Amino acid sequence: MKNKIAFITGITGMVGSHLAEYLVNNTDWDIIGLIRWRSPLDNISSLVEKINNNTRIKLVYGDIRDPLSIDEVIKSNKPDYLFHLAAQSYPLTSFTAPLDTLETNIQGTAVVLEALKKYSKDCITHVCASSEVFGRVTKDKLPINEECTFHPASPYAISKVGTDLLGRYYAEAYDMKIMTTRMFTHTGPRRGDVFAESTFAKQIAMIEKGFIEPVVKVGNLDSLRTISDVRDAVRAYHMLVTINPLGGEYYNIGGTYSCTIGDILTKLISLSTKKETISIETDPDRLRPIDADLQLPDTTKFQKHTGWEPKIDFETTMSDLLSFWRDKVSKEGNIFLRR
Repeated sequence: MKNKIAFITGITGMVGSHLAEYLVNNTDWDIIGLIRWRSPLDNISSLVEKINNNTRIKLVYGDIRDPLSIDEVIKSNKPDYLFHLAAQSYPLTSFTAPLDTLETNIQGTAVVLEALKKYSKDCITHVCASSEVFGRVTKDKLPINEECTFHPASPYAISKVGTDLLGRYYAEAYDMKIMTTRMFTHTGPRRGDVFAESTFAKQIAMIEKGFIEPVVKVGNLDSLRTISDVRDAVRAYHMLVTINPLGGEYYNIGGTYSCTIGDILTKLISLSTKKETISIETDPDRLRPIDADLQLPDTTKFQKHTGWEPKIDFETTMSDLLSFWRDKVSKEGNIFLRR
């Protein structure tokens, strides 16, 4: 019998790469990853041998902003499962590139879903929105459940509102099995350095090697977040599409450990070999014009439906994130420090 096919857009990102590894190790599915010709492949280095040998995983070229390329790869491969993770995923970047963010995330999602409607309508599909859709939530609405009003606080968040609504629209209008998730803060190895906890870990790793002065540049440290590990997140995504998937449903997913961004920084500094010398400095360029500062999820709906719960503790996630950056700095030397 032919193996089922899972298609991952954004396979080279943090989540996509961890998801591909999880599916290789925990299913018998064949995996197809969408990449652009310029996509960096560092995050999927553990899969290169299988890709080169055409063993259960292959890469295909395309761009979610190019309908012709997406039509072709969906028509040719007709996936059984599709995880739509590709996006312009950096909220701060969206303030300086709002049109690119809106085009990539809203029109790109429409391109993918339209191709599925035409060529693989029975595909079980996960559309990844974001907890950022809830934006500026008042304390009386905490913890945030699925019916909380959207109040997006960035062009990125607005784009993810569109992504979320498109997933539900295609499910309802065309009887497609599409589920939408609003994943709250998830991090770990391979997290992009435009995110607060990852840039903290990167700076600490560079301080430890003597490449920069012992000063960690920060933005808003008061935002409250609930943290989960990316490896728990991808396990949730697998359960989403395999445990009684219901088209049109939408779920909050997130961890159980809540803290401020400042608490995350404190933890990372405590893990450093240079913790006694590190100071902290606010960098105005790292501040958002508006911040979604209360991100505490109610995940009851998803947990009741699937039985999922996070397994990896906060300390492990932070330690692994710092180890990731230490390894990268050790291998690459004085790497570019994003402002």
